Amino acid sequence: MLELKQIKKDYLSGENCVHALNGIDIQFRESEFVSILGPSGCGKTTLLNIIGGLDHYTSGDLLVNHTSTKHFKDSDWDTYRNHTIGFVFQSYNLIPHQSVLSNVELALTLSGVSKEERRKRAADALKQVGLEDQLHKRPNQMSGGQMQRVAIARALVNNPDILLADEPTGALDSKTSVQIMEILKEVAKDRLVIMVTHNPDLANQYSTRIISLSDGQIVHDSDPYQTDGKTVEKITRKGKKPSLLFRTALSLSLNNLMTKKARTFMVSFAGSIGIIGIALILAISNGTQNYITSVEEETLSSYPIQIESTAMDMGAMMSTMMTQANKEVKHQDGKIYTSFIMNEILDSMVSEMNSNDLKSFKTYLEKHQKELSQYANDVVYTYSTPLHVYLADTSEDVVQVNPSQIMDEIGFNMAVDGLANTNMMMGTDAWVQLLNNEKVLDAEYEVLAGRLPQAYNEVVVIADQNGEISDYALYSIGLKDSDEVKGVMKKLLNGEEIGNHEEEESFAYEELLALRFKLVVNTDYYEKQGNRWIDQSEDEDRLKEIVAAGENISVVGVVKATDMASITPSQCIGYRGDLMTHLIERVNESEIVKAQQSDPEINVFTGMKFSDGESNKLEMSALSAEERLYLASLSEAELAQLMAQYKEEIDATYESNLEKLGVADVEEPFQISIYPKDFEAKEQIAQMISDYNDEVLAQGKENLVIQYTDIVKTMMSSVTDIINSISYILVAFVAISLIVSSIMIGIITYISVLERTKEIGVLRSIGASKRDISRVFNAETLIVGFCAGAFGVLVTVLLSMVINAVVADALSIENIASLPIEAAIILICISMALTLIAGLFPARFAAKQDPVKALRTE
Repeated sequence: MLELKQIKKDYLSGENCVHALNGIDIQFRESEFVSILGPSGCGKTTLLNIIGGLDHYTSGDLLVNHTSTKHFKDSDWDTYRNHTIGFVFQSYNLIPHQSVLSNVELALTLSGVSKEERRKRAADALKQVGLEDQLHKRPNQMSGGQMQRVAIARALVNNPDILLADEPTGALDSKTSVQIMEILKEVAKDRLVIMVTHNPDLANQYSTRIISLSDGQIVHDSDPYQTDGKTVEKITRKGKKPSLLFRTALSLSLNNLMTKKARTFMVSFAGSIGIIGIALILAISNGTQNYITSVEEETLSSYPIQIESTAMDMGAMMSTMMTQANKEVKHQDGKIYTSFIMNEILDSMVSEMNSNDLKSFKTYLEKHQKELSQYANDVVYTYSTPLHVYLADTSEDVVQVNPSQIMDEIGFNMAVDGLANTNMMMGTDAWVQLLNNEKVLDAEYEVLAGRLPQAYNEVVVIADQNGEISDYALYSIGLKDSDEVKGVMKKLLNGEEIGNHEEEESFAYEELLALRFKLVVNTDYYEKQGNRWIDQSEDEDRLKEIVAAGENISVVGVVKATDMASITPSQCIGYRGDLMTHLIERVNESEIVKAQQSDPEINVFTGMKFSDGESNKLEMSALSAEERLYLASLSEAELAQLMAQYKEEIDATYESNLEKLGVADVEEPFQISIYPKDFEAKEQIAQMISDYNDEVLAQGKENLVIQYTDIVKTMMSSVTDIINSISYILVAFVAISLIVSSIMIGIITYISVLERTKEIGVLRSIGASKRDISRVFNAETLIVGFCAGAFGVLVTVLLSMVINAVVADALSIENIASLPIEAAIILICISMALTLIAGLFPARFAAKQDPVKALRTE
């Protein structure tokens, strides 16, 4: 039962107060057909809106089933409209971008009815009004009468107690009007129907009760109804609180956007510009990073992990130098100031210089040989014992082939000496130790003639993939005359042009296999004279004898690197690791070494005790006349050489003598080189080193911790940091356009709110809450944001294909632009989030729309 008590409704019009309703008192039966008549402006529609909960009374009370609505909240009014009221409007107020069935379903969706039941009830309601064959049409495909029947079906589908019809026949012809009135008459048999109309004939013909209004008051009631029911203040809801499902909001917004395809596309394209910019930057940055990683994995992983007995943390030192170089200090003009950096650099060098106990680490590696073999192709142990090799043929001259003498002969001996204790020195020698892994050697070398070495005194000549050996290597191993290099150097110093070699030069395999070398043990250079051991290497005749007495080294094969070769050397002479082991044994067993080790206090080179720096100071008065005469006969250069030798001998120690002789312990290498199988294996080996460090630290043996610097990795990391920094800066700039486009989408959403104002009124009339309205427009901005993000990603992928094709053709670099899937998803999410944020204000504005005014909007 519906009852109105002293209902008043006032509107402010400028400074005037308009009394739309002025003390309406009326009760309605549970089922009757009531028509409300009256002139325009008398308050008919206002009364209908107050009964329907679209508008709120200024004073008085509206009772529904004896329940007061004075204390209704917005959510209570929403529930009331959804479950108790059904609206039929003069202009139908169907949502144009929804099908007939979807229009009718909408109220049930708000009620939380399941999809199957919703479809069934909506179809039944349409069948009830004779439209069972029009379910999938759009409103613009129907006549006015059919659309009004759809509106009636929508009003009835939730089985409301009250049906409110505002001029339901106002826009229809007489024949269609009669059809609509017949439907309303049938509906009124089991519920209350209240109709506002300007047609008294239809009202008299079909209504069971007619109420006339004038100036906001009831002036006539053909069949008044009065009860003595008590008012109940407690709020009781009929049915579940209505709520618009988010997927329904998405469906509404998507259908609306599809009716404006061109505008939706243009908005999405504009919103995608920022996404395209950021995505392209990320794609190129990622592609470049992948290229760097592939270079590191495919090429740089071939570089072994090298651990030296004395290591310096180059990364820390480089960081210190960069900090000093980049610091900013302000001084007064007019003077040049000193930048004090030497102390920091020297302090960094000394503090970052560490000694590694390679003996303990070698023991650890051998203990974990099984695990290590899974990741490493080989472990090469390098010793400080020098490898002296000469050409076996000394008939014309003595030619030393290792260490290479080429740089020394052309006057670069100082530069070579400066590199003597570094890994770069290895690049100047043509003799290189092979890996002790037959599978790797078989995979990386193709035997052209002969075979691979099988004994310590066998070597192979190694060419590159093209079957070439550099002329530097050929000069070094004696196949080409080093005098040619001296001649070239002389011409360069004289400013003459040397030209390029245009004639092809080659060597037969037999010529290479015929090469013979001599191994000279470092200690063989010394000869005992009295109680002193004298170096005979400067005596050409004696040197020939020493070389002739050396061990034979034979070339047993000619090989070339395969196309898959990556970790093995080429353009050199390759020897087995046991050659160095044999050499160390020879040195350690030599007479001079035994003599030095048997008496650690006596310097075998001077026959005197090791000097403390003062006792063996040179005094001219202590020299004999013959010795003075000998000194006087020396040239300035010879005297300088003698004095340098003398200084070396008086500064000598027992340890330095053993080092000079090349004494080494096989169990204590000078350097350990671990060759990983691939990039992932390199990471595992690094983890093994880390585990070793953790193990010795747990034992309290900090002195055994291994420290090393992967220079290549440090350099590549620096390149990566630079690329990342540039990418971040570019992304920051492009992000501005993304924000601008998001604001534009917010403005477009606001325009959409204005365009869909009537739809907002319709949704509110069937029980949608303010939150539901916000959800509809938030769904729209999310769809636009998704379209913009997806479109941007798609365009980026297409542009990346073009960029990749151009770069691959020009630079032979594949996939330089590659957008990660994760980045694409994140960018789409960012686009959706930004458009959602930009659309919050329009959505909030939509939610605050007055449903009565919204329904009047055209």
